[in-house]
Amino acid sequence: MGFETVKKSLENRGFTVHVFSAGQEAADYLDAAIDGKSVGFGGSATLDALGLYERLGSHNQVVWHWRQEDAPARKAAVETDIYLTSVNALAETGELVNIDGVGNRVAATLFGHEKVIFVIGRNKLASTYDQAVWRARNIAAPRRARELGKKTPCAVDCDRCYDCRSPERICRGLVTLFGPMMGMEAEVILIDENLGL
Repeated sequence: MGFETVKKSLENRGFTVHVFSAGQEAADYLDAAIDGKSVGFGGSATLDALGLYERLGSHNQVVWHWRQEDAPARKAAVETDIYLTSVNALAETGELVNIDGVGNRVAATLFGHEKVIFVIGRNKLASTYDQAVWRARNIAAPRRARELGKKTPCAVDCDRCYDCRSPERICRGLVTLFGPMMGMEAEVILIDENLGL
């Protein structure tokens, strides 16, 4: 699956889109484009792999609950100028799908920032919206549950969502963005590498 179709779909929905062949190129772009801002980070293995917290932290005020005290950082990240995150899945038709347990990441993509930037590796692509939702529930969420050491049925074999009622369930809310929220600029960075879960 190439990026041409999804790029056009995203642009038709109102997203600004940039395509990079490698993660390092995308990191260089973001490092140059974001300067002197407050930047919040959503939980994302993609952002972590690109080293963006350290790079942007050298010339921006950055907030990330993966690097700072959890609860205060989650709250502070919601009030930043720019919010960086990834997605659990991206449909070729342009819908961005995210599942969240605490809600800080999905909430921050919906309101409060000047701009939200989604950094997405090619492994997150799905042909249709239904397949994107399936990927988020049956691939990304179980892998994340296992990574976090959660006691959920999906974490055992990482094979699928069991729609469990475990108190440690991490998939408690699913949000689909059909386009940028009103009054908020949204940019999608597509990277031709497998990044994140």
